[in-house]
Amino acid sequence: MAVLMQCFSVAALLGALPPGTADAATGGEPVAVTQVDIAPCLAATAADDMDKAASACAEVIDNEKTAKPDLVKALIARAELYARHDQLDRAIADDSRALQLDPALVDILNARGELWLRKGDRPKAVQDFGAALKLDPNHEKAKANHRAIARELERIGAQMAVAGKPSFDCARARRAVEKAICANRELADLDREIYASNARVLREARNPSEAKTLQRAQDEFIARRNVEFGRPGYDLKKAMQDRLQRLNGVDGY
Repeated sequence: MAVLMQCFSVAALLGALPPGTADAATGGEPVAVTQVDIAPCLAATAADDMDKAASACAEVIDNEKTAKPDLVKALIARAELYARHDQLDRAIADDSRALQLDPALVDILNARGELWLRKGDRPKAVQDFGAALKLDPNHEKAKANHRAIARELERIGAQMAVAGKPSFDCARARRAVEKAICANRELADLDREIYASNARVLREARNPSEAKTLQRAQDEFIARRNVEFGRPGYDLKKAMQDRLQRLNGVDGY
């Protein structure tokens, strides 16, 4: 009888406990973990509020109980916020962590590639764009970025091929000023830029008469350069820089 009364007492006690506690007390399923609220983090990043996002997103990202999908969303949101505020290293770090959790995030691969490009790291940018296209060959942004960087690398290669070379053949240089330009890499580059800029303004001339006037100005610069080079006080580099600025305008266009 005493044993029976003890059983009834234990049953009554367990029945009075909150739901879920009885299961834990008897070795059943563990108590459900409270889900981390990601909404404040997403709201703060969407509102571009760095102060609120700093704490709201940290509570999600640094919480071991945060579900993986929510953690990825918070990382991506904070990375976008950092990117908008030019905190590129932090943005890359968050995107990288998101990609560790889910390597198939094509949009984030492309986004991180764009961040690498903003930092001037072309090899890493190409790597991310290529990885994105491997996952999705039809990803429009990744394709456009990959094409653009390929053209940029091609342009840089072309510039390197002519670096230190003027617009004329140094083997045929006869004038002292031409030999001086050929002997100086910086002057040679300036000469080539002047030649290219002059060709551009001639192409953009509104009519043949304007083009003729523009070419006359270039011819006069060359003639003056040839005559004045070597005279006391003549600065060839400055004269060439002034001519290039005149051709390109104050803003470089």
